[in-house]
Amino acid sequence: MTYAPAVDSPFAVPRHGAMRRFRRLAAMMLGALIIVAGIIIAPLPGPFGLPIALVGLAMILRNSFWAKRQFIRAQHRRPKFVYPFRRLLRKRPEFAPVMWQQMLRVEKLALKRGRGVLIRMRKRLRRELRDIIPLPGLYPRTAM
Repeated sequence: MTYAPAVDSPFAVPRHGAMRRFRRLAAMMLGALIIVAGIIIAPLPGPFGLPIALVGLAMILRNSFWAKRQFIRAQHRRPKFVYPFRRLLRKRPEFAPVMWQQMLRVEKLALKRGRGVLIRMRKRLRRELRDIIPLPGLYPRTAM
């Protein structure tokens, strides 16, 4: 059994009826517009298209049961592809580790051989960043 709030606030989320359906539909339409804006912005310099499109995707996934089912099906079919998106769609997303993981994945695809220079450079960068910016979860734990 659910209880209504004691004070009837204009910002209270409707629990049933046409108003709730209207808000969900409006949020899905806004999410679709944000995804389209992200696609339009994607060719511009800088990585601005993908984060904007992810915000739109998050809005649609939170408000559409059909989209959630499709996302889960895609997750079962291609878990390695969908996993970064799942990490970014959490309530407290981990941007830095996801971006680092994707950078390593692209590096591995682009450079099959001769990665020794990049590996040494990445280790040096990681050591320097660990001293400057202490972010939990970004750097693997190493015995010092």
